[in-house]
Amino acid sequence: MISVVIPAYNEEKSIGNTIKEIQRVMKKNKIYKNSEIIVVNDGSTDKTKEEAEKFGAIVINNPSNQGYGFSLKRGIKKARNEIIVITDADLTYPFDKVPEMLKIKEQGFDLVVGARTGKYYRQSLFKSILRRLMKMLVEFVSGKKIKDINSGLRVFDKSLVTKYFPRLCDTFSFTTSQTLAYLMNNHFVCYIDIPYNKRMGKSKIKLFSDTLKSLRYITESCIYYNPLKIFTLLSVTCIILSIIGFLFSHFMDIHAGYILGIGGLLVSIVVFAIGLLAVILKQIMDKNNE
Repeated sequence: MISVVIPAYNEEKSIGNTIKEIQRVMKKNKIYKNSEIIVVNDGSTDKTKEEAEKFGAIVINNPSNQGYGFSLKRGIKKARNEIIVITDADLTYPFDKVPEMLKIKEQGFDLVVGARTGKYYRQSLFKSILRRLMKMLVEFVSGKKIKDINSGLRVFDKSLVTKYFPRLCDTFSFTTSQTLAYLMNNHFVCYIDIPYNKRMGKSKIKLFSDTLKSLRYITESCIYYNPLKIFTLLSVTCIILSIIGFLFSHFMDIHAGYILGIGGLLVSIVVFAIGLLAVILKQIMDKNNE
């Protein structure tokens, strides 16, 4: 028994086919009985709601557009089954991979993620560079290798993910923040390669603003789960800048560089000390939450 949660915003052209494909896979693999498909209509201005209802989905309506993560949280809270599957409404994710993901989850994994592959995932060079930079940053924060930080095809338990709802993003960064939350709390995460299909309709992602939001949430997650790492990075950066200042002053015979270098070293010490205080504060908070 699974609950499939689909956030949808102006997806009238694809939501019906998405639901039919999910139903086909469920029936073929005998996971249809007592399972459910929940479509969270996120303030759509087209006929997304009517189309979803026509094809038999449970529809939850947001009166106005609240965001991808907000819609997922609403759908997950309403789900009656423990095993949650999330996917998109635009047919980009191959739902026929879900039975395999469910079998992998039975091996003891807390989160199974479909790692996207193919030409429709790579898209433009600019997007590929941004995606790679984000991946490197998340891997640095978590200290673990990650195949796909924000894939929208996932299988996980309702009881576990709801514990992290206060720390999970309400926008497109929901999946990124979930990945970080699970990895930095030592939950078991598995990735399987999936083909990423050409989407129907126009993408709702605002590349620049959504990337900035993701960077903000990654930084916040690092400060919350492992504050010493981010403060150590800042401290090392100050030391490197100080060394550059000393070298510049030595070779260019400019005394101001020595002052900046000494200042940078002092700042690095202060920053590292703040990181230690942040660790102590987190330990106190964790103890109070037990």
